[in-house]
Amino acid sequence: MRAVLAFAALALGSLRAPAQAQPDKQAVPPSSAGTTDTARVAEEIAQRRAAGEQHLPDAEKFSFGDRTIAANTRVDGPIAVARGNLDIYGTIDGDAVALDGNVRVHEGARVTGDVWAVGGSVLIDGGVVEGQRRAISGGRAAVPGPPPVRHPLGTWESAKLVIGWFAVLLIIGLGVMVFAEGNLDGVVIALERGFARSFWLGVAGQLLLMPALLVLVAALAITVLGVLLIPFAIVAYVIAAAGLVTLGFLAVARLTGGALASDRGTTSPRGVHLRALFLGLVVYLGIWMIAALFTWNPIVGAILRAVAIAVVWVAATVGLGAAIASRAGTQRPGTGSGTRPVTDEFAWQTPTPVSGVAAATRRQVSSVH
Repeated sequence: MRAVLAFAALALGSLRAPAQAQPDKQAVPPSSAGTTDTARVAEEIAQRRAAGEQHLPDAEKFSFGDRTIAANTRVDGPIAVARGNLDIYGTIDGDAVALDGNVRVHEGARVTGDVWAVGGSVLIDGGVVEGQRRAISGGRAAVPGPPPVRHPLGTWESAKLVIGWFAVLLIIGLGVMVFAEGNLDGVVIALERGFARSFWLGVAGQLLLMPALLVLVAALAITVLGVLLIPFAIVAYVIAAAGLVTLGFLAVARLTGGALASDRGTTSPRGVHLRALFLGLVVYLGIWMIAALFTWNPIVGAILRAVAIAVVWVAATVGLGAAIASRAGTQRPGTGSGTRPVTDEFAWQTPTPVSGVAAATRRQVSSVH
């Protein structure tokens, strides 16, 4: 019987011990709300410091909720509160900061440092602030992010870009046909006379483009007046170089289109040249249009763009060389100083500016045998 009672007592004791230990297992750990709030404040302070607001104290200096500095008391700053208001009746030796709250300096209060209210207002109700007072509008400071990623152009955007370039070059070509057709003809003649020579001249011109500009700037820098003219000379040089390249490319386009176009249905040489120029531009920019239509395929699009760049570079290089050889179309082959003067059997006749008056005829001298 004693053994049974002892066994029962032992069983009751074993059941009672877990019951007593249960509250320890279910005891609520220390609240982590303060740690979480401090971490959030620290993150916000880091963001605002990155945006240039270096006045904010460390997150450990902040208390959460409303806080009051009682009258006739003196505390060392900085005094910082977060998610609440700071009411000051006494004296703060240092700064007073409120994050997402207001700072109120009541009558008889004194702050020897600055007063900042981030996301709130600074209210001076009879108190004294010896430093700066600043209220910063609410919301978290925006941290400068990485630069925006530039996505490649889509198919439609690339096609619109090609169409735009075609329109620009066509307008420039029409202007050249109207105002400088003779220069364009001279460059075309230079192309017809020597394609390979024009290409190598164009390559040399591209290589010497920057050194020639540096020589020009150095020559102007010798004198005071030349130094003042350097910006204008650079602009004029760039415009002249772009003009030569454009004139040469238009000449190549006209020559290419002339090989494809027919003269049927055109009554004037200018019409023939205009049609040839249009077809040439269609050929060269058509290569870019094909590349644009395959933008959706990165591999094929890249290959086609490389082909378009190579073709247009060769055309522009040849055109630049022809423009250099012909001096922008002003000097045509066969018109230099070494050419034989043109003779005409009627060149001796008296010019007759007045219509209706016949020129004098040469007297025939017969030899007497």
